[in-house]
Amino acid sequence: MSIITFDLGYFIRKYIAEAKITSAEAAAEKIKEEARKEAEASKREAIIEAKEEVHRLRNEFEKETRERRLEMQQVEKRLLLKEESLDKKAENLEKRESKITQKERELAEIEKMIHELHKKQIEELERLSNMTSEEAREELLSNIKDQIKHEAAVMIKEIETEAREEAEKRAKEIITAAIQKCAADHVVETTVTIIPLPNDEMKGRIIGREGRNIRTLETLTGIDLIIDDTPEAVILSGFDPIRREIAKIALEKLIVDGRIHPARIEEMVEKAQREVENRIREEGEQATFDTGVHGLHIEVVKLLGKLKYRTSYGQNVLKHSIEVCHLAGVMAGELGADIHVAKRAGLLHDIGKAVDHETEGPHAVIGANLAKKYREVPEVVHAIAAHHNDVEPKSIEAILVQAADAISAARPGARRETLEAYIKRLEKLEEIADSFKGVEKAYAIQAGREVRIMVKPEHVDDLEAIQLAREIAKKIEKELEYPGQIKVNVIRETRAVEYAK
Repeated sequence: MSIITFDLGYFIRKYIAEAKITSAEAAAEKIKEEARKEAEASKREAIIEAKEEVHRLRNEFEKETRERRLEMQQVEKRLLLKEESLDKKAENLEKRESKITQKERELAEIEKMIHELHKKQIEELERLSNMTSEEAREELLSNIKDQIKHEAAVMIKEIETEAREEAEKRAKEIITAAIQKCAADHVVETTVTIIPLPNDEMKGRIIGREGRNIRTLETLTGIDLIIDDTPEAVILSGFDPIRREIAKIALEKLIVDGRIHPARIEEMVEKAQREVENRIREEGEQATFDTGVHGLHIEVVKLLGKLKYRTSYGQNVLKHSIEVCHLAGVMAGELGADIHVAKRAGLLHDIGKAVDHETEGPHAVIGANLAKKYREVPEVVHAIAAHHNDVEPKSIEAILVQAADAISAARPGARRETLEAYIKRLEKLEEIADSFKGVEKAYAIQAGREVRIMVKPEHVDDLEAIQLAREIAKKIEKELEYPGQIKVNVIRETRAVEYAK
């Protein structure tokens, strides 16, 4: 029974499964059929759309082709018109060329006829004069040349004579007028300054215990203090006017203050240095105001002020520069030259003397370099460089500065050769001492009979200081000419400074 039931169940399940499979196959066939129909419909639609797109593109292409063809026809038409125009122009040119050729032939024939006529005339002239044309030309030119040379020589001589007479007369008038209009005074500097004292007791205070005060003042300023039997007076001796002025101001302040000791002396010397620097600037500004030369660089104004303390053969250089400025300006005005350039160059022509002890070379070249450095115009720079013919003068202003410089220097009593030579010797003495390694400061004092040298203690020891003095003395003997003997005094000083806080 159970077997029958199992078989029956098996067949029932098999029937159901086959029925399901049949149903699924039918459904699949239906789906496939629907998909095929949809695919065919999509294909037909795509073909239709493609045909429409092809039709549209063909229409657009045909339209564009028609437009291009039309444009080509228009361009071709314009080219034909231009070609016709060019043909006409070429035809006209050919006609003109033909006419020009015809005229050239006619001109050539006429030129040939003229040449023949000219040749016949020359032959006839040669027959009548018994001379060839070359001989006649040479004789004519020779006669004309001789005549012109004679007339030119006579004329040149007359012009030169008149010009020389007029130039001499005019030059005398200009120089005379310039000198009359300029009345600059001259101050002859000396090498000593006398300081009055309130009493003779002040001399002892200036000297100090064991001479420490006077030694400190001489060391700081480079000026020799002479305390002799002159009542109530101290003499400052030194060739450098700036140092002498600093020493004078410092000593006067110390005398008024009453406190005289090394520390106070150092303080007063520093104040005096600042005061002298201010005076130098003020002197430069006053010189520009007096001459009417403005717009100078502040450093140039200071250099001008330094010239107040420089002399040239006994002539004060600043006064000399002001006089040259006025003379050059007056002469430039008389000659119609540039007054501004002439006056500016005249005032600055000796500016190099303010630093010539620090820089190698002629003071004219040094001054020109300084003027160029501080942006003076090229005309002024050239006139400064040329005022002693270190360079060839190329402008009338440069020549006027030369003339004004000579006029100022040639005044009777304006210069003294001996003082300048003496100062040059003292400057050379200091220069020799400064040339050695380890030297900090060097001062020529005692009218050049002593050179006092301060050395750097960290670079020169006591034994080297002795050797240094010997070497400096030998070099002075070799390079310098001087009367008597010169004392070489090398000073080595070590200071220990500390502050209590």
